[in-house]
Amino acid sequence: MGPSFPKYLVATLTIVQAFVPLHHVKPKTPNSKTFNPNLSQHALKGATHEISMPALSSTMTEGKIVQWLKEVGDEINSGDAVMVVESDKADMDVESFEGGYLASILVKEGETTKVGSTVGIIVENKEDINAVANGEGLTKNSPSETVQEAKPIESSSNKPTDIEFSEIAMPALSSTMTEGKIVQYLKSVGDRVNSGDAIMVVESDKADMEYEVFDEGYLAMIVVEEGSSANVGATCAVIVSNEADIEKIQKYSFDGLLTPATTLPPSPAAPTPTEPISFTDERVIASGRAKKLATELGIDLKTVQGSGPNGRVQSEDVMKVRNGGKSDAINKRSTWVPAAGVINATPKAKALAKSKKVDLSSIQGTGNFNRVTEDDVKRALGLLEKTDVKAVSVEATSVPSYRDVPDLPDGPKAMDGMQKAVAKNMEAGMDVPVFRVSRRIKTDAFDDLYRQLKPLGVTVSALLAKAAALALESHPIVNAAYAPGQIVYRKDINVSMAVAIDGGLITPVLPKANLLSLLDLSAKWKELVMKAKKKSLKAEEYNSGTFFISNLGMFGVSDFGALLPVGAGSILAIGGALPTVVQRPDGSFTTVKEMTVTITCDHRHIYGADAAEFLKTFADLLENNCARLML
Repeated sequence: MGPSFPKYLVATLTIVQAFVPLHHVKPKTPNSKTFNPNLSQHALKGATHEISMPALSSTMTEGKIVQWLKEVGDEINSGDAVMVVESDKADMDVESFEGGYLASILVKEGETTKVGSTVGIIVENKEDINAVANGEGLTKNSPSETVQEAKPIESSSNKPTDIEFSEIAMPALSSTMTEGKIVQYLKSVGDRVNSGDAIMVVESDKADMEYEVFDEGYLAMIVVEEGSSANVGATCAVIVSNEADIEKIQKYSFDGLLTPATTLPPSPAAPTPTEPISFTDERVIASGRAKKLATELGIDLKTVQGSGPNGRVQSEDVMKVRNGGKSDAINKRSTWVPAAGVINATPKAKALAKSKKVDLSSIQGTGNFNRVTEDDVKRALGLLEKTDVKAVSVEATSVPSYRDVPDLPDGPKAMDGMQKAVAKNMEAGMDVPVFRVSRRIKTDAFDDLYRQLKPLGVTVSALLAKAAALALESHPIVNAAYAPGQIVYRKDINVSMAVAIDGGLITPVLPKANLLSLLDLSAKWKELVMKAKKKSLKAEEYNSGTFFISNLGMFGVSDFGALLPVGAGSILAIGGALPTVVQRPDGSFTTVKEMTVTITCDHRHIYGADAAEFLKTFADLLENNCARLML
């Protein structure tokens, strides 16, 4: 109830995790709009870029658009999160590599499509939005220019069937990437690999990025060596679940060779693989790093003969021209610098900084390419001993742990009956229009009364239940429930209070709480809690509540809002009491203890004034008339 329930966690997906398997080349989904990537853009003023459904895990074949974070017409900068995608493992934000304007949404919120499918279109020129959205100004290319869909590569690999393993595929770091280069491996053969670990640095046509894995185990084999290139979807490395299988799997072979991902139909005008492919605007296909090097060295890319797929110019080709045709061993470490406004930090570092409200721009990174790591944020927060940042190598990927790391649960786990019931009730209550009203209440008098009655066995829960029940006598509408066309009043005031138990949550009921003494309420409550922990409550002992209370004050929670249970009119959320400085009527200051209570009400029959008046009465009982609780 309220914060007592787990919420869906939306982890930020750094696009390095969004890889598109080679065989999923822009599949079309039925009953949805499609965008033909082979339409010429001569009628448009700028280029268009496709937003594809990413693969958020190695087992994902389709994904669901949970939410679009941008609307048609919105400007998008490189690194902006554009949508939230639900996969078979989690909900994640998907960031865009491309800058421009969102011109079209092809897959709407709530719809599902296959990995690799085009879900949206980005245009570089804002004036092209209407043309793309309406399909105006676009004409199909001639047949000779049409790129055919790739067929699955026939693998000659002899893969084991008796070893549990997973393959690390070359990820698609952007919608235009067809092959990538391994700049560096961050793990060695035999190293332990955990889910979320960065395992390699990949150079694409746009940037160098770390690639994180979802699987766990041991790095058993490196198929594509550092400095080598491979197609998107090709196997780069192999992970085994058991360390003992490392030597066994090395006897097998895996395909990681670079082969064209797309083929061109025979045509007299078709370029040979060793010639750079030129378009009508005389652009040359080249990797992002090659373009940057050429600009820095003053080399015209049109004079460079490419050695990549379909004559693609790579960084090594540019260096050969600089050296007069001789090969040069380029520094394998990337010189990538993030674009303006893009924070160079790992996903874990971003999440920790966001939760602790730390400005990442003020932290000097010690990870690869000066990337800010989770440990860098912890040092800034004082959770780790500070080190001399200048002495830390940019090759360092982690700081050794000097504590015993617990074995944390991972992966899906089936809910038990109670958890399923809680989830079902929470979902059912989401259709009810609710509102919340909060009030601070001084607890000094309440605390004094509790100290006096505690030796007699009186509990805080009993005191709160009695106070709420007495307040409900003056405000019966808050104890009422809604039915279509009716307000259902309840003569009995049955206060139901949330209890957290192993594996779930339950709400035992104190029946007719307004008529029972504090001693009787306390004894009854202790009995109910014991039954709840043994899971031996009878149905009428947990499903007959008319008013609900959720108290998280004992956990140090200052204030919160609770979710309204099915069939209830109200639920009161109670936070912890904290020392607060207040001003007396004479202008002097003093310290009192205050707690914040928040009531959530069904707005179909309870209005704001009703909730406010109830809280006023409840506060008056605790602050000025605690003696009434003993009657």
